[in-house]
Amino acid sequence: MTGRHSLELALPGASIGAVAGAMAGGLTLLAGQSAGMAGLAALALATPLALFGGLYGMLLGHGVFRPGTFGPIGLYWMAAFPVSRLAQEILVPTGGLAEGAGPFLAYQAMISLGFAIGFLWMHERIMPQWLMRRAAGNPLAGELLQKYLRFARIVRARKSAGKGGR
Repeated sequence: MTGRHSLELALPGASIGAVAGAMAGGLTLLAGQSAGMAGLAALALATPLALFGGLYGMLLGHGVFRPGTFGPIGLYWMAAFPVSRLAQEILVPTGGLAEGAGPFLAYQAMISLGFAIGFLWMHERIMPQWLMRRAAGNPLAGELLQKYLRFARIVRARKSAGKGGR
């Protein structure tokens, strides 16, 4: 049962990763590639991003990450995003590795922080809604929902204190 509960926590992050990877297919079409190449590029990126996104949700549910923090998540995606792009480049070569794996991975690590910001922004909006639906039948979801509620109370208190001090 615990496995199912963890997998339920993975769904929002996996969905965000899959959609982000699928969007790469659209960008490939805009770049003038064939529909087949665009579909393959989308699948080759959506799969690892969905896996890493889902893993993030599971780690969040097991206390490795905390709601509302960016630093650890930025580091997580600084490793996971380049690996995902490398998998895509191996499956659908576009010449990105022409200068070698080192420069390719370094560039992907730099742009990964932008991806991490977008991923976290989406996840922080989708996950609490998902947890409210799953909390009754999933103790991990219930615990994580309580963490989100505590975080929201802290943020609200800080905002109220800031407005009262002016």
